[in-house]
Amino acid sequence: MNLLKALAKVSSMTLVSRVLGFVRDAIIARVFGAGMATDAFFVAFKLPNLLRRIFAEGAFSQAFVPVLAEYKEQRGEAATRLFLSHVTGTLTIVLTAVTALGMLAAPWIIWISAPGFADDAGKMALTSDLLRITFPYILFISLSSLASSVLNTWNRFSVPAFTPTLLNVSFILCALLLTKYFHPPVLVLGWAVFIGGIAQLAYQLPHLKKLDMLPMPRLALRDAAVWRVVRQMGPAILGVSIAQVSLVINTIFASFLASGSVSWMYYADRLMEFPTGVLGVALGTILLPSLSKYAARGDEAREEFSHLLDWGIRLSLLLAVPSAVGLAVLSKPLIATLFMYGKFNAHDALMTQQALIAYAVGLTGLIVVKVLAPGFYARQNIKTPVKIGITTLIATQLMNLVFIGPLAHAGLALSIGLASCLNAGLLYYQLKKHGIYQPDAGWGGFIARLLLACAVMAGALLAIQYGFSIDWHGRSWQRALWLTLLVLTGAGAYFGSLFAMGMRPRQFMRRAL
Repeated sequence: MNLLKALAKVSSMTLVSRVLGFVRDAIIARVFGAGMATDAFFVAFKLPNLLRRIFAEGAFSQAFVPVLAEYKEQRGEAATRLFLSHVTGTLTIVLTAVTALGMLAAPWIIWISAPGFADDAGKMALTSDLLRITFPYILFISLSSLASSVLNTWNRFSVPAFTPTLLNVSFILCALLLTKYFHPPVLVLGWAVFIGGIAQLAYQLPHLKKLDMLPMPRLALRDAAVWRVVRQMGPAILGVSIAQVSLVINTIFASFLASGSVSWMYYADRLMEFPTGVLGVALGTILLPSLSKYAARGDEAREEFSHLLDWGIRLSLLLAVPSAVGLAVLSKPLIATLFMYGKFNAHDALMTQQALIAYAVGLTGLIVVKVLAPGFYARQNIKTPVKIGITTLIATQLMNLVFIGPLAHAGLALSIGLASCLNAGLLYYQLKKHGIYQPDAGWGGFIARLLLACAVMAGALLAIQYGFSIDWHGRSWQRALWLTLLVLTGAGAYFGSLFAMGMRPRQFMRRAL
């Protein structure tokens, strides 16, 4: 399997989803603005999203994929199908119980996660209603992520990468066509989440059937393999929760700040998640199954394991560093073009820009973590990332105390960014310390060319913005044209500089299991 081609497929599908995500957010910003109603929805949606990352894309996948890869490599299809049947049955029971409890306890959950809302009875009630509607999403999307893990292990990357698109389609259609039928109107966004979760699960089931990996779920609490996954999930949940707890704590802080703070951070986070998803998540998605297969082969594949990690780190830096620079330099054009319409005014744009620049500081760390962490998960070593995560959480909260005073909501974003860089640095150190990863030759020249190309790109982007009189309050098509010109100029300057310095795409071709 050519990993660069696989990455291109996953990234392109993710790109479609992210572009639709921006369309979604632009529509939400235009229809609902940034205020009490959107704050209520974003808090309500953040909680099932948190559990999704813990149960599905986080702890579960990290514990499940290495064991699944081991079964696939060593035990055959019949044993793998039985393992899938037992895991699916157990996961369904657990998630159903979690969903029911979450819906019943909605007001208490909101009181804990956004205590600043308690002073406004209407805001509290609306957020609780939205949470009850969105909470079943955790059940649907977690089962969908289980299906994605299986498809990725069989190198069927395109289907899982396309699946998130369906949630964005649900948002867009519901916001445009059904808003007028709901009172208050923002409730339509809750139902869009519910419908999108069902669609994402249903889309992948036929593809599992084609692989003959769609067994009937069975509850098997005595199954040794299921308990292996459960035991791995314990520390994995702690590790993933640490990262997500930082976001929840930041939401708590933001709920005490000026009205709109939660929304400003959300829109900035959405822009930051674009490169994080297209690059970081895509790289992690294709690396974990291949690294797990190498790990299952033991010491005979140790060298290949290290080479694959080196490839992932280089490629992530090659794309993450210019993305971080681009987000910071183009923060105003991006926000003005994508969001500054209707009820989303110039003040909202300025506040969101501040948060985005702060987030951009840590974007490289966020993306590189997606590559470094699978180096531990593939070897079924989850304790080390957990310990690093605890250190990161403590550092984040200390920085919150320092930055929130002078920088308000932007200080919260800066804390997350800097802590992500710390997380990446500690993961890298531990991989080298334990001999899991040994850097290949040529890193000095690679970093020098990378930084020089980024400097050329930043200079070109700043020259256009300050050299031309651009009206970012003008017509939407004019903003879009200017933004397109800036993006193409930046990409041309960056990749043109790398090409001039002798860097070629074939140098990043890589084959794996």
